[in-house]
Amino acid sequence: MTGRRSFWLFTAIAFGYAFLYLPIVTLIIYSFNDSRLVTVWGGFSTRWYVELLQNERILAALWLSVRVAAMTATLSVILGTLAALTLVRFTRFRTRMLFAGMVAAPLVMPEVILGLSGLLMFVTLEQLVGWPPGRGMTTITIAHVTFTSAFVAVIVQSRLSQLDVSLEEAAMDLGARPWKVFLVIILPIISPALIAGWLLGFTLSMDDLVIASFVSGPGATTLPMVVYSSVRLGVSPQVNALATIIVVVVASGVITAGWLLHRQASRSGH
Repeated sequence: MTGRRSFWLFTAIAFGYAFLYLPIVTLIIYSFNDSRLVTVWGGFSTRWYVELLQNERILAALWLSVRVAAMTATLSVILGTLAALTLVRFTRFRTRMLFAGMVAAPLVMPEVILGLSGLLMFVTLEQLVGWPPGRGMTTITIAHVTFTSAFVAVIVQSRLSQLDVSLEEAAMDLGARPWKVFLVIILPIISPALIAGWLLGFTLSMDDLVIASFVSGPGATTLPMVVYSSVRLGVSPQVNALATIIVVVVASGVITAGWLLHRQASRSGH
């Protein structure tokens, strides 16, 4: 009975992993396809990687997406951490429930609503005060910060709620001021949550298509928008090459992070 149970468990896990990763493996294989048809194998070639590196439109969109994602992640960590500190440390102000609802609203709000509301806000602000002038990198960043801050706040809040308050009290008893307690004690303890929030914010910003389509202008096209427009006209092998590069970079980062965590855990065990 135990052997049969293990067999079915292994089969289910194998099927699940195959369902998730076989399409990615197929995409990587066909990125080296010499044919212009992505579903017809025409021999091994790296021509699409060469053409991708010469495609100024895709490279410009990639560079814009990376800059927007980096700024979005950084601002989201700052705002999300402040929101989490407010919710955890200050639990008795009158509008706490309203504030908590506003922080969590982007988590359940459809992206179409977020994009449309952002568009209306930016158009109104431009008419009233002249800022932001048009829609571009600034408006995309602000819109992305609006919804990624909620994810960061949830992550940091869960970590702060598990923090031992006696550590802060002991530091204050020894004469440390509140800002020094935060920098020396709280910040290092919650740093894994901050890093996780930054990475999540970066990923969500890089992956967003719907909101960016609403709040971007003609001179600001993100990478997902370029990929989506090219796919609508037919999948280009360059998209396969681009996806393969992204998968390799992300996988390398995950493997490196796992190795560093394993190394740190091994040192802590000794």
